[in-house]
Amino acid sequence: MHALFVVSVWLHILAAIAWVGGMFFLVLVVVPWLRRGGGIDAGRFLHETGVRFRNVGWACFGVLLVTGLFNLGYRGVRPTHLVDPSWLATPYARAVLAKLGLFALILLVSAVHDFAIGPRATRVLRESPGSEEALALRRRASLLGRFNALLALAIVFVAVVLVRGWPI
Repeated sequence: MHALFVVSVWLHILAAIAWVGGMFFLVLVVVPWLRRGGGIDAGRFLHETGVRFRNVGWACFGVLLVTGLFNLGYRGVRPTHLVDPSWLATPYARAVLAKLGLFALILLVSAVHDFAIGPRATRVLRESPGSEEALALRRRASLLGRFNALLALAIVFVAVVLVRGWPI
């Protein structure tokens, strides 16, 4: 069983690397390059890149959910703990709840970005690149992406806390 746990943790870390790394690559490399006029149809490129990364990202979320729940179970966390006041009062429980809450928020923000604002922004950007609507949607999509990047950093911090404890 320990070998399965180690493989699960490994898969969990790989999925987190793929998701966080891909997101930061888009935010720090692709989007700034497109804003400088990378010499291509930015709307089309961003749409195609976004769709491909969306598929990778949601696959990563699935792996993270399954392996995360397995890892918690292996470490002795049961669903009944989530309503046990004595367990909830522990620092470990606060970290577990923080990570689960951040993950839920990331799923929500990602869904809004990936299935509502993002596709609409790229469509409008392709159809009328200089329009006010295109700029407003691009700003919203960008803000959601940046907010998700901050949430990703927070969840990585809480993941470290789960293993090493709170710094204070």
